[in-house]
Amino acid sequence: MSTGWIVLGVIVVLVLFAFSAYNRLVALSQRVGQAFADIDVQLKQRHDLIPNLVETVKGYASHERGTLDDVIKARNSAMSAQGPAQVSAAENQLSGALGRLIALSEAYPDLKANANFQQLASELSDLENKIAASRRFFNSAVQEYNTGIQQMPAALFAGMFGFTRKDFFDLGASRTEVEAAPQVKF
Repeated sequence: MSTGWIVLGVIVVLVLFAFSAYNRLVALSQRVGQAFADIDVQLKQRHDLIPNLVETVKGYASHERGTLDDVIKARNSAMSAQGPAQVSAAENQLSGALGRLIALSEAYPDLKANANFQQLASELSDLENKIAASRRFFNSAVQEYNTGIQQMPAALFAGMFGFTRKDFFDLGASRTEVEAAPQVKF
């Protein structure tokens, strides 16, 4: 009879631990989702700002059509991307195109002095900083989640409950391009 109680006690402890591990992993997964949603909100603001910036530049640099078309094409690609990996790749292309667009301001002093352009460029710079902070938060949440599903003893239950590894919001192959993006100077 005492062996039965011991077995029952072990089963109860295992079930309680499984519930606890599951709840912790759900919370970590939700944190990752919320962090990605934060990035998405700021990327939407960035996408909304870009047409205004392009229109402002068009008036001054109409013969730079290729650069302007690249920015719009990269924006449209970024807006249709799904999931962290696709969004990351598309946003990296957009960052490169925006860098070339901002670099145009150096060639056009009148554009550089335009108050509307200055305001838009300042908003873009502020958004880029917020996006970078959101990316760091997202990657931290992903790291915590990935660690949570790989650590013992939760790793015993993670696969059973359907928790899989999540991807980081990485700069990928274009890391040097993004790190060397031109600075906005007025």
